Amino acid sequence: MLVYRVVKLKSRTRDLSGTGAFTTGGRWNSKGTYILYTSETSSLAYLETLIHFDDTIYPPHLFIMEIEVNDKAPVDTLPDKKYPKQWKRPGLLKNQQIGNLYMHNQQHLGLKVKSAINTLESNLLLNPLYPRFYDLVKVKKITEIQLDRRFF
Repeated sequence: MLVYRVVKLKSRTRDLSGTGAFTTGGRWNSKGTYILYTSETSSLAYLETLIHFDDTIYPPHLFIMEIEVNDKAPVDTLPDKKYPKQWKRPGLLKNQQIGNLYMHNQQHLGLKVKSAINTLESNLLLNPLYPRFYDLVKVKKITEIQLDRRFF
């Protein structure tokens, strides 16, 4: 399966470590938990990145990473009934607890969750600490794009 990730710096285009999320935390993880956020489409990955930009400061270029995840890798999907109330709210501790548990258990390479921006599409949360992660997950292609200023 192919998933996508957008980064601001060319130097990060090969980084699958989840260190950024480890350092800052995110919707599905607290600080101190490694997680690699990816999306099922490149356009969703783009939107998921744009939503975090300050409208006065944005990079001139972005890089879309096309990442191949081995089809035999164990990936789970979060069932609708497991989403906490108000799961779209940023910083919700219950979301972070779900993601932390999945990453720490290391039973799955990834967890598929709905996007808070477009619930018809999904993000795949990858666990960089999963055994053989780097055998199962590979950057296949990198495309540099200019940020479309019409978003701002």
